[in-house]
Amino acid sequence: MNPAVVGTRPGVSRPGLLFAALGLAGLAQPFVQFRANRIVAGEGLSLPDALGPWGWAVAAALTGALAMAIPVRRPAPAGLVLALAGLLGVILFAGAAAGALVPEGDRIARVSLGAGFWLLLAAFALALADALSRLALRPAWRWALLAGAVVAGALILGTGLMDDLSVMREYAARRDTFWREAQRHLMLAFGSLGAALAVGLPLGILVHEAPRLRGAVLGVLNVVQTIPSLALFGIMIPLFGWIAASVPGAAAAGIAGIGAFPALVALFLYSLLPVVSNLLAGLAGVPPGVREAAAGLGMTRAQTLAQVMIPLTLPVLLAAVRIVLVQNIGLAVIAGLIGGGGFGSFVFQGLNQTAMDLVLLGALPTIALALVSGIALDLALEGIDPRKVRA
Repeated sequence: MNPAVVGTRPGVSRPGLLFAALGLAGLAQPFVQFRANRIVAGEGLSLPDALGPWGWAVAAALTGALAMAIPVRRPAPAGLVLALAGLLGVILFAGAAAGALVPEGDRIARVSLGAGFWLLLAAFALALADALSRLALRPAWRWALLAGAVVAGALILGTGLMDDLSVMREYAARRDTFWREAQRHLMLAFGSLGAALAVGLPLGILVHEAPRLRGAVLGVLNVVQTIPSLALFGIMIPLFGWIAASVPGAAAAGIAGIGAFPALVALFLYSLLPVVSNLLAGLAGVPPGVREAAAGLGMTRAQTLAQVMIPLTLPVLLAAVRIVLVQNIGLAVIAGLIGGGGFGSFVFQGLNQTAMDLVLLGALPTIALALVSGIALDLALEGIDPRKVRA
């Protein structure tokens, strides 16, 4: 057989085959679940069942889009457009299905997202990531895509297209509480990050200048990092409860065994190791020739550190900020267990009430916030240090 002929045959993309299989599995599963009220068992409905006669056309269109991911030689821009269209379509079709199933004026019926929705969403999201990696877009274009995704999400939610979904009905019943807990979640994530930078940067510089302290400091921080989050949050309760009861003025200052303060301290402790270790790695990575050149210019050790070495470690520090922020956005959910608020309060309320839509009301914004923050900081890191491998 002629090798040249074999090489010209269109091949099969293994990732594309995986995306298609995942999406087809989603089409075979219930797309949404209809319940007459919040507590009764629901009935799973496929896309055609939920959307009526034109649901078959929607299913065929999604199948065609998934099939386009299989050829290995498909144009990358076409793959990007199909993935975006599929992702947007799956979300909008879920809202349309809820609108079609819920009777006019019925505030009791619930339409939840089914396994088919999540599988289709995962298939097109993976296809989108694959298309972006193939295109290797410039940072400006990826910033535009990220901003466009945020704006599109806000428009979809703001126009009311998804209002009949049960998770949005849970939001409507708790609108004021949701935004209050969102502010608390941001305060926990960004406040702990700011405190970790304020303490971790001087601590990292101290350890770099006094290498004998490195083993002890990093050993303690490593021990803190290995404590499970639930255990660390639990330790905060008796510790700060005793301080609030025993130290005059501590309770008036906001120190308590439960609430936002112990949650903020726990997240701060988890944040120290990435900040200190990344700063040490960045300072150690400064070439000796740079330090010698600074000394040759008459700079003192402090000036060399502040004006030369620390600016050169900025990419490594930004990587630490990304690690800490994404980590703390997720860990802040656990704060709901000790009265710290945030999106975790909805998650644990939902678990206690066996209300998965209430769980999603806390989980989905947490995931979205972590994704947007992580991608934005990745792009910022690449802008500072273009040598970094694109995610």
